[in-house]
Amino acid sequence: MSVAEIEAHELQELDTSTGGLWSDAWYQLIRNPGAILGAIFLLTFLFAAIFAPLIAPFGPKEGNLLLVATGKPPGPSWHHLFGVDLLGRDVFSRILYGARDSLLVGLVSVTIGLTIGLVLGSIAGYVGGWLDGTIMRLMDIMLAIPGLLFAIGIVAMLQPGLYQMMIAIGIVNIPIFARLLRGAILSQRENDFVLAARSVGVRRRAILFSHIMPNAISPVIVAGTLAMGTAIIDVAGLTFLGLGPQDPATPEWGTMLTSANDYLELAPFLAVFPGLAIVISVLGFNLIGDGLREALDPKLRGR
Repeated sequence: MSVAEIEAHELQELDTSTGGLWSDAWYQLIRNPGAILGAIFLLTFLFAAIFAPLIAPFGPKEGNLLLVATGKPPGPSWHHLFGVDLLGRDVFSRILYGARDSLLVGLVSVTIGLTIGLVLGSIAGYVGGWLDGTIMRLMDIMLAIPGLLFAIGIVAMLQPGLYQMMIAIGIVNIPIFARLLRGAILSQRENDFVLAARSVGVRRRAILFSHIMPNAISPVIVAGTLAMGTAIIDVAGLTFLGLGPQDPATPEWGTMLTSANDYLELAPFLAVFPGLAIVISVLGFNLIGDGLREALDPKLRGR
């Protein structure tokens, strides 16, 4: 094979389509050990949440007071892998059922913040002018309030409860997504392909959703993944402050931590296992978020 033929073959390989941004990102993601580990963590909790009635050896509210007749709940054993709480309820079963509420909180709260934030950020970034200034000043005001205090105020106004916490955390996340998308749109708005679309008369709405948004959404997706982990921590914190489900029998990880607060010396395992569940689930979301960030950012690939 001549040198000219070799060069032509190499050029043909360079011109071959790689499958697009999302195909390349998926290829990079499945080769990232951290992202794979995070996916394993989250799939484990998802499996536990879906099949909790089949996996759990006991009901989440099923208690046996004979087990705590001595006043001290027994620790982990073969019959109760994570021990029992002060009402004789199996901690392992309650953690399995608690995965439902924790994953639901992360998904719903981030969906609320992401949906509203995308709308506000896209309008501010693409329309600009006084509308951009008004929206961004409103986002600045929201960001000026510490997130946890802001969420506490919203929950206190709406009355304590699980769904109220979802709404509060979703509202707290709105300015984060809005500012992130606005910045991404501003960086894409003057690119050559956008100017070319304008020159041939493509409508502004079509330019935004068909040309700019697909290229600007990547950092928002990464932020949304990371925000799910933060949402689980925020829910646990709000529940610990007494703003979560008012029924103490609710199998929710933050509620379990609150119940164990006064018995840390007597039965520390009551706080250790729910705490580990929170840590591992948040770690899973963070590992996947970091993997997505590296997969979607060409500058970080191969590190």
